[in-house]
Amino acid sequence: MPENETDETTPAHRVCGTMPVHRRLLTEDPSYAVARDAVENRAFAFEQGLRTPARVGVTVIPVVVHVVHHTSEQDIGDAQILSQIDVLNQDYRMLNADVSQVPTVWQPLVADCRIEFRLASQDPDGAPTGGITRTRTATDTFGMDDAIKFTSGGGQDAWPADQYLNFWVAPRLEDPSVGEILGYAQFPGGPTATDGVVIAHTFVGTTGTARAPFHLGRTATHEVGHWLNLFHIWGDDGQGCSGSDFVADTPNAGGPNFGTPAFPHVTCNNAPDGDMFVNYMDYTDDVGMFMFTQGQAARMDATLEGPRSSFLTL
Repeated sequence: MPENETDETTPAHRVCGTMPVHRRLLTEDPSYAVARDAVENRAFAFEQGLRTPARVGVTVIPVVVHVVHHTSEQDIGDAQILSQIDVLNQDYRMLNADVSQVPTVWQPLVADCRIEFRLASQDPDGAPTGGITRTRTATDTFGMDDAIKFTSGGGQDAWPADQYLNFWVAPRLEDPSVGEILGYAQFPGGPTATDGVVIAHTFVGTTGTARAPFHLGRTATHEVGHWLNLFHIWGDDGQGCSGSDFVADTPNAGGPNFGTPAFPHVTCNNAPDGDMFVNYMDYTDDVGMFMFTQGQAARMDATLEGPRSSFLTL
């Protein structure tokens, strides 16, 4: 694409690449499957109340944003990145103004996850940093093969995954099997060199190149949820009713919800309240998702006291 030309296309609905990446890692790396079993056993204990969280107060996660750009427009500005950090902090602390739009029946379930995000102030060598790296690349579209996470693949190497949330900003993300995707994440228990989240620049933050209907920073809220071990609320079972996100207070759903559904939207015999399509882990537009639940927060507790416990001691 010429330097001054803008790609105006936007996916018709949210598409997340996390589960295909998860399935690829299960196939490629036997140790990942073992690690995932341990992560899920811990999560089950926390969600069922068999283990009580020891984490107190608010956990602050240092973030390094790797802006990988093919054109100058894709080299998004600091203001756009800071707007994304602001959205994460609002959503994970239940400070988002639109939380008031959660249907009354679910309002008691809304959770303050007690997690905040800050751009890193020190790099891995201890030198001062603004928490943003910028890499010009010859690649205009990346896939879900993690090439963007390596300098050798046209991207940028990760900073240590036990000290930073690595957040890659891509020129564009596309996969032959699913088409254009907004972003993807790696669940806890995966390889450290590829740990983090990847989001295309047009779906980052609330300003700059952010494009409706995914222009309110909720793609990152969704993908960071995966990084903290949350599944999609319908359980990724091929739009049936046999799957589960392993969270008791999110109703089982028949498949993803798109756009801005009207309450209630009933599937899987979950009347009268129906699918919790206002949850950040559904596929609705940014303007239609407002909440995490107490059960999802318990899974995040399990993650922060388990595979991501290094962030409690930074």
